[in-house]
Amino acid sequence: MASAAPADTDLPALAADWPDRRQAWTFVALLFLAGICSVIDRGALNVMVDPVRHDLGIGDQQIGLLQGLAFGLFYAFMGVPMGLAADRVSRRRLVAGGIALWSLATIGSGLAQSFGELFAARLLVGLGEAALSPAAISLIADLFPPDRRGRPISLFMMGQGLANGLAISLTGLILTAAAGGAFDHLPLVGGLAPWRLAFVWFGASGLVIAGAILLLAREPARLGVAARVQSRPGAAEAAFVWRNRAVLVPLYLGFAVCFAAAYGAAAWMPAMLMREFHQTPAFLGAWLGPLSMLFSAVGPLLGGALIDRSMKAGRPRARFAILSLAPLCAAPAMLAALAPDARLAAGLAASANAVFAVTGTIMLASLQLLFPPRMRGSAVAITLVLNTVLGATLGPLAVAMVTERVLGDAALLGWSIALVCLPCLALAAALYALARRNIARAGAESECVRLLDGIA
Repeated sequence: MASAAPADTDLPALAADWPDRRQAWTFVALLFLAGICSVIDRGALNVMVDPVRHDLGIGDQQIGLLQGLAFGLFYAFMGVPMGLAADRVSRRRLVAGGIALWSLATIGSGLAQSFGELFAARLLVGLGEAALSPAAISLIADLFPPDRRGRPISLFMMGQGLANGLAISLTGLILTAAAGGAFDHLPLVGGLAPWRLAFVWFGASGLVIAGAILLLAREPARLGVAARVQSRPGAAEAAFVWRNRAVLVPLYLGFAVCFAAAYGAAAWMPAMLMREFHQTPAFLGAWLGPLSMLFSAVGPLLGGALIDRSMKAGRPRARFAILSLAPLCAAPAMLAALAPDARLAAGLAASANAVFAVTGTIMLASLQLLFPPRMRGSAVAITLVLNTVLGATLGPLAVAMVTERVLGDAALLGWSIALVCLPCLALAAALYALARRNIARAGAESECVRLLDGIA
């Protein structure tokens, strides 16, 4: 029988053990760009819903499958293997390989000639992107000491948040320019439909980022991890989660349910503005995109500052009070369809990016404290599984099903968003409050609590 992995070393790393700041921030900057690329590649479809529907002859529910299940199937089921890989192999190469795969698949999305081909391409996008977050958060934990991780994690999260707005703005610009013939003279891609051209451009950009990571970044040493004996992959991680389920289960479920609202709203808000307010991709690029970027920049900065401040003040548990309230702050965004004009509706829709960025930043940073160092990649990978199955897969599809099967009117898309997302936000807040209560009750009996309080 394989013996259990030994506990991680309790001694903190010396200042000299950490990579120099320039090396660390260079890596974070590259991860920031990778995060932008990952969200643009998956989010561009949200702006191109109607052109894709018309070109491929499909409906809203099939679009919902492309936004959710197609991307999420491999993203979910490969999340834990990728997290285990991030704890065992070169994270730098893992990230670069994942970027290359999803970028080639994004190019394939632009060349797909049927729903089945586009579905397969989206599957591979999800497979490649499953490598990013577990490896990136694990890398940051070995690039910076605990009281300085808030800012780099917030920067990485900011990249993914900004990408929601960038996807809208860049896709809107490309669609508008392509419709005007701006790319007709280019070889190979000049004859492609505008939505196809957008996928090809975004995929090509990702290949450049993958090359930059291989050329410019260096793998940091894994600090605070004792030499471990061989054990069955995932066994120690599963046992740790089970022993600490009273704290970890509501935390993970709260995050997943919260992001069901995030993915559901993000997938359909652009289409809602075009259908209910009769706007164009150019409007989305001029208003929804920039506003989304603004709120996406504010959210991670705020989340990172709150994390670092609570750590320096010796109050690591304060973050769970924030998590208990944050999802409710996104409620106004889910009612954007009730706004009297399109600009206010765009502003309300974009404001959710700040809320979800704060939630994501605090959650991912907290997992780095609640789990031993040897399990950092796996801790994040579990969020990929649950967020994808409950969030990315069900959120967009649920909105589409309410539109087509319950309301029966494509023009009522805004009400579908509200009916799906508002209950998710309330449930997420309740689950986070339950996790906070269980942390307070568990005391030193819980491994998570001891790690959180720095006494493990």
